[in-house]
Amino acid sequence: MAEKAVNAAAPAKINLYLHVTGKRSDGFHLLDSLVVFAGVGDSVTARPAGALSLRLNGPFAGALGPGPDNMVLAAARTLAAETGVSAGAEITLTKNLPVASGMGG
Repeated sequence: MAEKAVNAAAPAKINLYLHVTGKRSDGFHLLDSLVVFAGVGDSVTARPAGALSLRLNGPFAGALGPGPDNMVLAAARTLAAETGVSAGAEITLTKNLPVASGMGG
């Protein structure tokens, strides 16, 4: 049986404008914005595995830690908890965008 994998692109996002239009009752701001997506970005691949793990590669992988507080692992754990899925996954993040560059989601 062939190994199944799911791939997702996470393209760079460029804000053409961002305007704060008000404040919500929970303290968050109401925003109006216009964004475009660039032809470059990060990518995520997930494959079935016995346990949850994260591999980091790409030119900016060294700026991230694979530890338990990594956002990719946190999102995977939350997804598993919310859906009741107990299977593991080997997740590979290819980090092509600089960390904290303002081009992410």
